This record gives sequence, structure tokens and C-alpha cells, in this order.
Amino acid sequence: MNFQDLANLLVFGLHIPDGFLSVPVSLIWWVLTILAVGLAVRNINGSLNERQIPLMGVMAAFIFAGQMLNFPVLGGTSGHLLGGALAALLLGPWGGILVMACVVALQALLFQDGGLLALGANIFNMGVATALVGYYLGMPLLRAFGGKSWGLVVTGFITAWLSVMVAALLTSIQLVFSGLSAAVVFPAMMFVHTFIGIGEGLITVAALAFVVSTRPDLVATLAGYLSPAALKSSASRGTIATITIVGLVIAIAAAFISPLASGDPDGLERVAEDQGFIERAQDAPYQILPDYTIPGLDGGISTILAGVIGLVIVFGIGYGIALMMRGRNESSSDKQPQAPSQSQSGD
Repeated sequence: MNFQDLANLLVFGLHIPDGFLSVPVSLIWWVLTILAVGLAVRNINGSLNERQIPLMGVMAAFIFAGQMLNFPVLGGTSGHLLGGALAALLLGPWGGILVMACVVALQALLFQDGGLLALGANIFNMGVATALVGYYLGMPLLRAFGGKSWGLVVTGFITAWLSVMVAALLTSIQLVFSGLSAAVVFPAMMFVHTFIGIGEGLITVAALAFVVSTRPDLVATLAGYLSPAALKSSASRGTIATITIVGLVIAIAAAFISPLASGDPDGLERVAEDQGFIERAQDAPYQILPDYTIPGLDGGISTILAGVIGLVIVFGIGYGIALMMRGRNESSSDKQPQAPSQSQSGD
């Protein structure tokens, strides 16, 4: 795999480039995404505890780095982590949506990964829909499995796999509404993402197992659905700062091995090439760190440095949003009138 092959595989994925979707379709999904993100901002107040604030930043960095690592799946095709189901299971649906919105928006704005006009559709497909599937399917499944540890494994895999299928389905619908043939798009997209979803499921299960086994107190979202035995950790619980550092180290390590990612085209790119609409893709009107590279710096080190820059930025954004939401919630609580005590009411 040469450097250009690496750049090409990093810039596509399920990220829809401008030119694939018509303007009306893009605008419709922008409206839906703005409504969904606004709802997440409104409802996240009170859903984050102090321990989850750094987890939101770490999750954003981990998902960003994970999306740089393409894994081979089938017949010269590759896939990568989406992460929406994982984020929702650990942070709840609103935290998951905000984390994914930060990741996908940064990828488009800083790395030109996905189109600006298509950004609303990309955030909705990879962030909003996957987070909603992860939480609103995952929690009933955990309850049905009685909160057992094995139930978390099954739930993580099912929700992650299904989230990929839902994202692929939405992308297919948008492509068809933009003038492509349903008979061509739907079978190709759904078939290849059936296998990509397996990789998503395995990564999600591994990440869930790591967090639950090392810091079960961080997963307040799961506390009401997992049994005390499932949440009991045999490992020593490090400080929040230690867990944050470990999480960032893992994300940075993923960025360092990104040059070893599969050189095969991702699901949407493979379908676009095979079905003859790849030429509709339009280049971004500007370049900052194009194709996850540092301008003027060649080789794998360029991709590594660009990836590290991206994950540090997205960690800061995710952490900052969590702090802001937490602070706003505390301010609102302080302004609430206090109920009079019994001694006062009896005067």
C-alpha cells in the first residue's frame, strides 16, 4: 500500500462527499440533524455525572482514532468503526449524539472527510441514528438478559451491528432520493455493510468489556440495567485522571498504527466504484489537513501527526462540551427556589 492509497481510504468510508446527494436532500437532513443535536443539548442536562465528563472527551478521541483504522472484511473491501452505539451505551443517547456530532463535524471541517453540504446527512447517519439504535435497543435488551455480563456482550454486538445497517440504509435512501437507482444502491450497500457491521460489533464488545471491567463506576448509563455482579470490578480503580490518560494513550496508539490500516476501499467507496457513480464526488472548496495529512510532510508520519492533532482537538471539544453542559445544569439547580423546611413552614 502506498501513501496515496492510504490517503484515499481515509477520506471516504460512510462519509458522503459533496456531489453524491442533491441539494434538497442535503438540506432536509441538515434540518433533521440540527433538530436532533438541539434536542441532545437540551436533554443532556443532568444526565452526566462528574465522573463521565472526561469519559465524553476520551470517547470522542477513541472513536476518531478508531475511524482511522480500516479493517478488511470481504472481497477487497474494508470497514472502520462508527462508534455511535458504543458512545450511547456508555454516555446515554444525548451524550452519544453530541460526541458523534463532534467527531464527524471535525472530520469534515479539518480533514475534508465528507462534504460540507452533506455534513448534516453524515452526522445524522453515523451519529444520531447509531446512538439512538445503541441506546433505545440496547437498554431493553440488557433488561431482557437480566443484567448479566454475557448479556452486555450480546447487546453490544447486536446494537453495534444493527447501527451500521441503519446507517447504511439511511445512506442508501439519501442516494436514491438524489437520483441513483434503488435496485443498484440498496443491495450493494446493505450486503457489504452486513460484514462491516461484524467488525463494528467486535470492537464495541471489546471496548465495553474494557470500560466495565476497569471503571464500572463510569458507566452510570448501564447501572440500572446491569446486575451488581456484572458491574463489580476485580481490577483496581484508578483515578479519573489516570483513566483519562490511559484512554488518550490508547487513542494516540491507534493513530500511530493508522498507516497499517487496510488499503482496500471502504463500503460506500466500493459501491460507488463498482456502480459507476464515484465521479460524482466533489473536492472540498478549501484544504486544511487534507486526507489526514500535514501539507508539505510526506509519508506515514504525516498521517500519524494529523491523526494525533485531530484526536487531541476532538478530545478537547468533547470534554469542553461536557463541562459546559454540567456547569449549566449546576447553575440552573442553584437558581431553583428551595422548599421551606418544616420549621419554617410551621412559623
